[in-house]
Amino acid sequence: MNTINNQFTRVLSRTWWLLLLRGLIAIAFGILIWLQPEISIVALVLIFGAYVLVDGVLGIWTAIAGRKEHEDWWVLFIWGSIGVGIGILTFLAPGVTALALLFYIAVWAVATGVLEIVAAIRLRKEIRDEWLLVLGGLVSVIFGILLMAQPVAGALALLWLIAIYGVIFGIFLVILAFRVRSFGKS
Repeated sequence: MNTINNQFTRVLSRTWWLLLLRGLIAIAFGILIWLQPEISIVALVLIFGAYVLVDGVLGIWTAIAGRKEHEDWWVLFIWGSIGVGIGILTFLAPGVTALALLFYIAVWAVATGVLEIVAAIRLRKEIRDEWLLVLGGLVSVIFGILLMAQPVAGALALLWLIAIYGVIFGIFLVILAFRVRSFGKS
């Protein structure tokens, strides 16, 4: 078990910049929505689709880069694949209703959050401050559940929730990126 976690630690250390990139993209995504609250639902669909697609591709890239070093690489691959799938679905149906968009976002956020929590639990003896990944995962799960529970929320409220989520999630990923960067140095 320790060897598996050491391998996963090396993969995260080597690809720390992907976490940083994902975090910065999430923060930019959130800020863009704050600056443009009047954005139409169609534009939101396209921005969300682009973000989730890029995030998924980066997740798949990280998984494939570490597949020879870690037997649980498939968890990251599934995580990335869900993002790519949701991104593609979003582009295939740009006229999707706000309700369907809510559920796309909610499913993606819950899946991402659960997988982040699983990763943090697996790494708890190998890294310090794994609570950041747990906290980021909990934020994702709570965000997804709130969207499922209140699907008729107003468009502006949805935009603000997505912006807040993007910034908070992005900050946690940026912090985590700098933490995992040092894994290989110890």
